Amino acid sequence: MEKIINIHIQRLPEGYYLATSDNIQGLVAQGRTITETLEIARDVAKKLLEAQDDANTSQKINGVSDSFDYPLVVGI
Repeated sequence: MEKIINIHIQRLPEGYYLATSDNIQGLVAQGRTITETLEIARDVAKKLLEAQDDANTSQKINGVSDSFDYPLVVGI
């Protein structure tokens, strides 16, 4: 089952990127690029959600519907 999780990306002064989420407590990921950071955040989110399911304390996170909004960042 797929879930939609809002991720906040912040560029750190050292040049790395940091991802956090208000949807999943404990989700923190850091990478050299935005793509790498998002890939790490996806893996961390999956593990956290699996752990919550095992502990039977899952949070309410929306599933993916047939259509949804996605913020696309385009550099010019």
